[in-house]
Amino acid sequence: MQTESPLPVRDAEEQMVLVDADDRVIGTAGKLAVHRIGALHRAFSVVIWDRSGRQLIQKRARGKYHSGGLWTNACCGHPRPGEDIAAAALRRLEEEMGIACPLESLGTIHYRAELDGGLWEHELVHVFRGTYEGLVAPHPAEVENYCWARLENLRDSIAEDPKAFSVWFRQYVAAQWPMALAAPEG
Repeated sequence: MQTESPLPVRDAEEQMVLVDADDRVIGTAGKLAVHRIGALHRAFSVVIWDRSGRQLIQKRARGKYHSGGLWTNACCGHPRPGEDIAAAALRRLEEEMGIACPLESLGTIHYRAELDGGLWEHELVHVFRGTYEGLVAPHPAEVENYCWARLENLRDSIAEDPKAFSVWFRQYVAAQWPMALAAPEG
């Protein structure tokens, strides 16, 4: 007999940082409650490139409480109350993909979008970018699969089957957010 993963419980109990439009902290609330009501909260998104100009993307584990089984950027998440955003991005990159590399902060992006299951994302996203070469060892409770892809192939794949990708990643690519989608120089 299989037992349920502890991740949904952790997700429901995890506290998120609520912010105003200027990224000033206005409180905290439970992760699941925040996504049910669509409250504006602080988040981060990590885009990883290799030296040949390919982006690391992951297929979210099907057991995730939203957007399970969808392709997306290397790592996303939420800082814990009092946690430095850059430190949170590094923590989740290791927890999700099993990798570590220096990250460059690229600024913030604001978006609101409907998710599956009646949930909402309403995030002020701190975007980070890094370059990584080496072994990728994703955590199976977080990531079902991963691959390295060229941006032009990602655009074609999203055009062919948009529902195979997370809503936020589709927005990143559609908006052609240069700060996240351009591979680092060098």
